[in-house]
Amino acid sequence: MRTIESLLLIDDDDVFRSVTARALTRLGVKVEVAPDSATALVKLVTHHFDAVVLDLKLGAENGLSLIEAIKQRKPNARLVLLTGYASIATAVEAIKRGADDYLPKPIDAPQLLQLLRGDKKPDEDELLAEDEPSLRRLRWEHVQRVLADHEFNVSESARVLGVHRRTLQRWLAKRPVRR
Repeated sequence: MRTIESLLLIDDDDVFRSVTARALTRLGVKVEVAPDSATALVKLVTHHFDAVVLDLKLGAENGLSLIEAIKQRKPNARLVLLTGYASIATAVEAIKRGADDYLPKPIDAPQLLQLLRGDKKPDEDELLAEDEPSLRRLRWEHVQRVLADHEFNVSESARVLGVHRRTLQRWLAKRPVRR
């Protein structure tokens, strides 16, 4: 079990960031927040953190690209990637790059703190849908895998998928399919 006294929360969603920071503060954790990678990198140099919680999508930026920089600056900090756009491909890529865990949003602050401390590993059955995935979900997973394989280059991924680049951009702009 780890002690988590300080945490950096990197998320571009103002509401999620403030609500989560407030809830974690009530649980006794000193929380610093960053809305983007530039702010996060400055705070990583100037503060001590036991853990970092990172969002996959930071506006136009991709949180995956920030993982290696975080691990270089804070190699002992626990790193959890949270996302509302969960897919197997991005989960695999996040772990390959050095994330300790990958969780779909929403997650409440007590569950997140338990995970960071190592009190309880969330049951994978709780995080994944119980039913077989739908065709739409399988397509979403495939698109995410192709994107990850091509370093999130939309034009190259669209070529491989056999669709127009703008079509792929429209697919990506939609919320992910849950089931």
